[in-house]
Amino acid sequence: MSKLFQAYTLNNGVEIKNRLVVAPMTHLVSNPDGTISEQERQFLANRASDMGMFITAATLVSANGKAFYGQPEVIGEWHLASLHETAKILQDQGTKAILQIHHGGVCAIKDLLGGQDLIAASDHAESGARAASESEIQQLIDAFANATLAIRAGFDGVEIHGANGYLIQQFFSAQTNQRTDQWGGSLENRLRFPLAVVDAVTKVKARHSKPEFIIGYRFSPEESGEQGLTMTDTFALLDALLTKPLQYLHISLRDFTKKARRGADTSLTRMQLVHQHINGRLPLIGVGNLISGRQIREAFQTGWAEFVALGKTVMLNPNVATLLKENRDSEIITELDPTQADQYGIPDVLWGYCQQGEAWLPPLKGADWQPMDI
Repeated sequence: MSKLFQAYTLNNGVEIKNRLVVAPMTHLVSNPDGTISEQERQFLANRASDMGMFITAATLVSANGKAFYGQPEVIGEWHLASLHETAKILQDQGTKAILQIHHGGVCAIKDLLGGQDLIAASDHAESGARAASESEIQQLIDAFANATLAIRAGFDGVEIHGANGYLIQQFFSAQTNQRTDQWGGSLENRLRFPLAVVDAVTKVKARHSKPEFIIGYRFSPEESGEQGLTMTDTFALLDALLTKPLQYLHISLRDFTKKARRGADTSLTRMQLVHQHINGRLPLIGVGNLISGRQIREAFQTGWAEFVALGKTVMLNPNVATLLKENRDSEIITELDPTQADQYGIPDVLWGYCQQGEAWLPPLKGADWQPMDI
């Protein structure tokens, strides 16, 4: 059998049955209060079979950070029943259920904040966000820690969303963090918020005496812009994260084979550079527009990641892991046919975006499609 289906044991003793992971997919379909909806149930119900881990859509930790219509939430006791149901739907299919925890920062949508201020690392004229105060920063850290409600809800773990330009990355990046206090300025200070979130989450795990609970961290390796993150910055972040009791790291890329922009050898891919830097200290989940069976297998064969995460192909092929396991690669759909809605079981709002050929969604049949670059 393909090495994709060899088990992997994490540093906390938990065995992941294979190397396939469902990447977090924004589905835009939770109820307005952040609880699970009927279309969300349907979307999750048949996409986890034969997957090692399933990472949920970005799940909101604080009401002042909502970045998507239809975003799931993990804020208070009233979310426990919904979260428990979500975890059970995934686990009943035989996968490890991982809740991704998230705050939008400047990417939050004002109309969804219930009149609350839009806050971020620094003032941001374009969005109207203001810099979070010292007390608000602590509240944000506590909100991520409170998201370990996931433990009580029965999830197997959480993934801290430190990627894609959202709040945690906004604190880390000199491009979005112009603070002059302990939370900004030097690289050390800009690392303070991401690491404080990690520490707060791991403390709650310890308090619950749940060594088997998985904690991962997702990061984006580079940003455009003169002050944007470089590979050098990312290596510093990785070194700091590798001192923490995490179980995995998850890179966020639109293209698995994209080469580095700056701060490292630009003849090498970001995936290769990151994996070399980690040097076996933690497993890495790689991702990036892997749709066909050939693309998935070739990405894993590079050796640049212990796991490969799949998003677009899971939208097109709810049973893609089974197809790979049974060497039925020729049956894997690689383009979305807008006339075949029932074939995919994609929620209505998301289906509308799919039909428009959005670059963050699967390739549209007959369209000139290119994945988004980051």
